[in-house]
Amino acid sequence: MNVTFRQLRVFAEVARAGSVARAAEALHLTSPAVSMQIKEVESQVGLPLFDRHGRSVSLSLAGEYFLVHAKKLLAALKEADDAMQRLKRVERGALTIGMVTTAKYFVPHLLALFHEEHPGVDVRLRIAANREQLVALLNAGDVDLAVMGRPPRELATRSEAFATHPLAFVAPAGHPLLEHAEVPPQALAAQTFIVREVGSGTRAVMEAFFAQHRVEAHISMELPSNETIKQAVIAGLGLGFVSLHTVALEMQHGLLKLLPVEGTPVMRTWNVVHLGSRVLSPAAEAFRYFLIERGDAWLRERHAAPPGRPVST
Repeated sequence: MNVTFRQLRVFAEVARAGSVARAAEALHLTSPAVSMQIKEVESQVGLPLFDRHGRSVSLSLAGEYFLVHAKKLLAALKEADDAMQRLKRVERGALTIGMVTTAKYFVPHLLALFHEEHPGVDVRLRIAANREQLVALLNAGDVDLAVMGRPPRELATRSEAFATHPLAFVAPAGHPLLEHAEVPPQALAAQTFIVREVGSGTRAVMEAFFAQHRVEAHISMELPSNETIKQAVIAGLGLGFVSLHTVALEMQHGLLKLLPVEGTPVMRTWNVVHLGSRVLSPAAEAFRYFLIERGDAWLRERHAAPPGRPVST
C-alpha cells in the first residue's frame, strides 16, 4: 500500500467524527477533499472502509481493523516528532489534555497561566463525561496527559498527585440539618440524594463513605452533570455529594451550604496521568511539571476548604 500519513489522519478523523462534513471542518478541509482522500485510501486497501448512511458514515469490518493499525502508525509518527522536538529543546506543537468534568472548574485557568509562559504550545482539551471515558481516551492514546482523581489500575500508567481534592455533602440554604454543629453520618439515612452516575469518581467516593459508616443512601436522582446536580440541590430536591472545587461560586453567594457531616470533607488527590509506555513531548513534560509545582498552591488560594480526613487513593 502507498498510503500517506496525511491520508491516515483524514481516515482516523472521519472514523472519529462519523461524518465527512464534520471531519472536514475539524481538519480545515473541504468535504470533497476529504472524500477524495478516503476514496484513495480505500483504493489502496482494496476494501470499503466505511458504510455510508446518508450524510453519516460508520466503519466497516475492514475499516475497524484498519483503524487499529492507522492509530499505531500515527502514534509512532507523533512519538518520533516528540523525540525530535526534545532534541531541539523547544516547547511547541500540540498538547492534548484530557480531564473529567469536575476538573473543568480549574484546569482551564491553570492552562491559561501555562500558556502565558509557553505561548508556542497549542493546547487542546478533551472533557470526558466520567472517569471511565477518560480511561478509554488514555488507553486509545487520544490524550497526552489526563487530569483525574483515582488513577486507573487497569492500565500501565504513571500518575503523580499534584493537589488535594476535598469532597463533601452540600445542602440548600435553610435545610434543617444545617442547624447542627456536626451531623453524624447515620443521620443521612433519612435524607434523599442527587448523585453522579455509576462510573464517576465522585460517585465512587460517596459510596465508599456510606459503606464505611454502614449507611444506606436513598438516591432519588442520578445525573451526569455537576451543574444539574447543583441546581437540583439548590431547588431543594435533595442533598448532594460534590467536589468543593465545583461549588465555590454557589457557596460564595449562599445558594449552597456545606453540610457539617462528621468525617468530611473527604480528602482525595488530583493526579496528572499518562501511559507508562508513552514518551512525553517537551510541551507535555512542561505542563506536567507546571501542575506538580503550582497546581496545589493555586487551588488552595482560590478554593479554600475546611480540613478533612484524608483517605487513600
